[in-house]
Amino acid sequence: MLRSQINAEILRGIEFISGFGFVLPPFAHWSPDKMQAQRAGIQGIIDGGLGWDITDYGESDFARLGLFLFTVRNGRLSELQAGRGFCYAEKIMISRQDQISPMHRHILKTEDIINRGGARLAIEMFASDPDGQIDAQAPVTVATDGILRTLKAGDILLLEPGESVTLEPGNWHAFWGDGGDVLIGEVSSVNDDHTDNVFRDPIGRFPEIKEDCDPVHLLVGDYAKLTA
Repeated sequence: MLRSQINAEILRGIEFISGFGFVLPPFAHWSPDKMQAQRAGIQGIIDGGLGWDITDYGESDFARLGLFLFTVRNGRLSELQAGRGFCYAEKIMISRQDQISPMHRHILKTEDIINRGGARLAIEMFASDPDGQIDAQAPVTVATDGILRTLKAGDILLLEPGESVTLEPGNWHAFWGDGGDVLIGEVSSVNDDHTDNVFRDPIGRFPEIKEDCDPVHLLVGDYAKLTA
């Protein structure tokens, strides 16, 4: 992705999010210079991977294949493994109309995907076979706002604004905005986007960025460039 495109999507996303009354934390609006100036006090942001995450999955076609994310909070894997402490995470996301977040599953993460407003959220779903691959025959049982629903393999679950689904590890899913753009909430166990995503097709989780201008805000993937 071009950095100019990322900048534009961030500004566009801020406007969309604010239209639903969701308020981002103050550091969301910090410039790269302010992030650098605050470097000594933001280790929690860096370690948790909090902040902006705009991805085209390395395919250079964001309108077709992509997702807008902001990680608001994220716990510690060591505490999740210990069964107590900071074991949870939260994201706010935007799925644009017909913009696909590709088929994938998680190894450890359980997540609630919540339609926070806008159009319907479409989620294509499969179960896993014993080897963790897609089972093209088995039904999928998920909880939607606490109510169990069983879908056929490959069925598309449609969530109206306010509705949610709980996805367990091994639940294969792809999603997109159906009929318009969707504001999505995610509440989950600890999130690790480097190791816990298994994609059906060979694909990257993060974009390859061409620096055609300066960033308006840093992405999570930019934090490695901050100096102590």
